[in-house]
Amino acid sequence: MSSSLPVAGTAVVLRDAAEGLQTLMLRRPDTGSFPGAWVFPGGRVEPGDAVAGESETDAARRAAVRETLEETGLRIADAEALSHWMPPPDIPRRYSTWFFLARDLGDEVRLNPGEIADAAWMTPEKVFAGHVDGAITLMPPTWVTLHGLLGHRTVDEAYAALGELQRYETRMTTIPGGLRAMWQGDEEHPEVPGAPGARHRLTMAARPWSYERS
Repeated sequence: MSSSLPVAGTAVVLRDAAEGLQTLMLRRPDTGSFPGAWVFPGGRVEPGDAVAGESETDAARRAAVRETLEETGLRIADAEALSHWMPPPDIPRRYSTWFFLARDLGDEVRLNPGEIADAAWMTPEKVFAGHVDGAITLMPPTWVTLHGLLGHRTVDEAYAALGELQRYETRMTTIPGGLRAMWQGDEEHPEVPGAPGARHRLTMAARPWSYERS
């Protein structure tokens, strides 16, 4: 594996439902990492996930599949790389994290009570409605990933829209009333700025949050 950081894999598990495309959301316990936040299944790469000669992406994919089974009891299929996230340099726990689209195979959700407090299948629209109401806490990578699923009515549509792997080198800044996350190509990104006026940012102040990408 190539990253100097610990590596993690995240599964964006999708299924078709009468109300449209749904993804499995998990609520973290009120203590530990991301307390109380709603996240996708996933976790850190363990020694058994890494195979000599294979890529960091392959190890992260195995971790995403394994962690989904451990956390929820769900087997998943067709895990396709969606995005790669690198955190800001000044946070204490940093992971090189890969997100994968994955298909639900219809198993019953069985939560690991030591790791997960709650779970729900929701459309992205429903997640965002809960976020605006203050009932759902989201981290920026989860928010942006859900935003990218808006408009897709089926699992096949989401897969058909997969294109080039999206990479996010996150930088944070404080703004009045909240925070702003920026990624390469934004005019204010400190290492990889774009042209004047270019936008690639998530403004996290009053809800709903605002995502801009020019």
